[in-house]
Amino acid sequence: MEKEPRRLVFGAIPIVFLLILPLLFVDFFWGNVIPYDQWIQYFSGSATANSRFEDQQKSFDHLLARLVRGEDRRKLEVTGFACDTAVHSVVCVANQPVRIETSTMKVYIPSNRTLQQETVVYPHARQEDKNFVKTLTPVRLIYGNITPPACDYTHDVPAVIFSSKGMGNVFHEFNEIVIPLFVTTRQFESRVFFILEDFKPSFMNKYGKVVSHLSNYEVMNPAANRSVHCFPGFVVGLKYHNNLALNFSDIPGGYSMRDFRHFLREAYNLKFLHVSEIKRPRLILLSRRNTRRFLNEDEMVAMMKELGFQVIVVSRSKIISDLNKFANMINSCSVLVGAHGAGLTNEMFLPAGAVMVQVELLGLGWAADTYYGDPARAMDVHYLKYKIEPEESSLLKLYGRNHSVITDPGYLFDKGGYRAARQVYLDMQNVRINLSRFRETMVEALSLVADLDS
Repeated sequence: MEKEPRRLVFGAIPIVFLLILPLLFVDFFWGNVIPYDQWIQYFSGSATANSRFEDQQKSFDHLLARLVRGEDRRKLEVTGFACDTAVHSVVCVANQPVRIETSTMKVYIPSNRTLQQETVVYPHARQEDKNFVKTLTPVRLIYGNITPPACDYTHDVPAVIFSSKGMGNVFHEFNEIVIPLFVTTRQFESRVFFILEDFKPSFMNKYGKVVSHLSNYEVMNPAANRSVHCFPGFVVGLKYHNNLALNFSDIPGGYSMRDFRHFLREAYNLKFLHVSEIKRPRLILLSRRNTRRFLNEDEMVAMMKELGFQVIVVSRSKIISDLNKFANMINSCSVLVGAHGAGLTNEMFLPAGAVMVQVELLGLGWAADTYYGDPARAMDVHYLKYKIEPEESSLLKLYGRNHSVITDPGYLFDKGGYRAARQVYLDMQNVRINLSRFRETMVEALSLVADLDS
């Protein structure tokens, strides 16, 4: 008598299973049909998930290893932690689980291989200026036989800790933050989590498009997120190559200025790939209001228009600081003209085949070539230099023709150092352009961009 109900129950199981089988293909929470391969995963258990995790970790291990070389890479493979120390930058890497305490900016790297050790890293791309480096918040890497704090949050991609110190000058922003960030993290294909040590809304407002094209995740502000985060690996610091430069053979290898310019076109949705796509020659003149001013700017503009350029004079900092708009404005012009200064950094938004004309002031020859002239060539941009004569510089009236400031600028650099030279040649100098001489440079610029599509 007791067996009959049991038979009824067992006999009902196939019927019930058939009734609920269709529901197994429906996502209970979202009401979407579950693909067959995902349905199979319900029954395959954790083996597949573990396999995917292992494959992803191997991929991260490979990418992290590209950030160190030689003995440092061998150390990373053996211990799971290593640092690349170069002339300009220090980059530390771990390819094993780590815990980051954002309230103290301590990174815990457990290991049974050694006693506790501590490494202090200042996560900025340029390390030469020791006084500047000391203004940064240090990140303390604690490695060895330690007991780290418990995880509050767990992430499945590596963390990258960096600093945005140096905001306010577009050259330094690109040279020491944006380009190094691209060099260090582009290879991760957005599978990386950024921790901005000195988080500033101004950086995110200006470079949010760059950051969002390098990471799928919201940037963390550690001051507002005082907790412990667990990651499968990390990078502290950014790799620096050279002034506005990406060297194909340098760590991590494989990236050039052409790659970076392609990235910028994607991030800022730039319209023009080549200057031949711009039908009428358009010129942007960077007008300065404090130092290195063009004292006869109106006459310069009139001459440019006479040659056939459509001229746009840009002077307001509000326009220049809105990079989302200004990048597209620069990209829509054929020629960019300006006196030596940070504004020329925007040459990287020019379409290929465009022209950058730099007015080289007295005493600034080396800086003009190093910071803007040489990089322009790597950008597929024509570089023309207009080197002023002493008669065009306001310094001639201040010092007289026979003063060493006029006759031998190198003397001031040697005697007083960079700060003394900067005060004179950058902060005190304006220029009255010789229109006849400058016209020759502008005619050459026009010849490089006019009628390219004919």
